[in-house]
Amino acid sequence: MKTLLILRHAKSSWKDPGLRDHERPLNGRGRRDAPRMGVRICEEELSPGLIVSSTAARARQTAELVGETCGYTGSIALAPGLYFGSPGAYLEATHDVPSEVETLLVVGHNPGIQELVWMLSGREERMPTAALATIEFDIDSWQNLGTEAGELISVWRPKEIF
Repeated sequence: MKTLLILRHAKSSWKDPGLRDHERPLNGRGRRDAPRMGVRICEEELSPGLIVSSTAARARQTAELVGETCGYTGSIALAPGLYFGSPGAYLEATHDVPSEVETLLVVGHNPGIQELVWMLSGREERMPTAALATIEFDIDSWQNLGTEAGELISVWRPKEIF
């Protein structure tokens, strides 16, 4: 059994119009919501064995804040392909994850995140900023992710739980 946590980055700042999109940081709400989602992960006993994040500043910051609050002590793997990547890019980023990792957290962007949830679970879910979907798979290796539909266990959206 494998558990995939799919997290859209928290709310980003548009304060500095001179910044490239890739460099936009979290805004105040994003800096509040990301740790809250980390607490939820901890409360649900879903602490990841590995976190894989987009290289965009807002996604990296989200991954760091969530990791800190859910007790994650490893390093965060950065995957450039997740920056506005397709669901296929997310699958590709998971295929090198060691089989001993039971719970994997990926942090990325829409529309790829929302499409990934639909592709892997068969359910369309709205994924606003800092939304977290949990999908379980009856697989032994992350290389098999995407070969069978998983079971969507939950979707948490910050505005609905805080």
